[in-house]
Amino acid sequence: MENQLLSLVGPLALFGIAMSITPGPNNLMLTASGANFGFRRSIPHMLGICIGCLLLMVLMALGLGALFTTFPVLQTMLKVTGSLYLLWLAYKIATALPPTMNTNEIEQKPMGFMPAVLFQFANPKAWLMAISGIASFTLAGDYFVESAILACVVISLVNLPSISLWAGFGVAIGKILKTAQHWRYFNVIMGILTASCVLMILS
Repeated sequence: MENQLLSLVGPLALFGIAMSITPGPNNLMLTASGANFGFRRSIPHMLGICIGCLLLMVLMALGLGALFTTFPVLQTMLKVTGSLYLLWLAYKIATALPPTMNTNEIEQKPMGFMPAVLFQFANPKAWLMAISGIASFTLAGDYFVESAILACVVISLVNLPSISLWAGFGVAIGKILKTAQHWRYFNVIMGILTASCVLMILS
């Protein structure tokens, strides 16, 4: 059975990379954060994403999916709350001042660790990763716990470097934007793209 567990590592890593590195709400917001605040100040946001996704996978392994099946209204409430929060975040991104014009450090700052953790509970892509990861890569019977732990560990390990590429991409874009007008265009576009993720949540 140990061989079966080890054989899951490669597929789990590929699955985690595919789910983490493809576009979604998290990566769009990290791109905007990297451009506006830099890589270092975006690290709490990235760590919050990783921990939030890990918590989702743990809860899914403990049977949270069954709770949503029994009480579907809870899932609907989560979708509505997540959509409203995402629209608020999109507005904040779209209206952010260019870094050179940002004199209000209290109002304009990157997403923190805990907000990023909590946002994963409203992020459909994070739910898809948690559901698919636990459903597809766990072994039935006595080795369920071991395989669930393995899934959580491997996916979490590849998650952070994958999403960090988007923050780095944002940093690179930030070096290209030379004028306040360029920054405004960029932030508005990122805000619109982030808001469009609501369609994914409500679908």
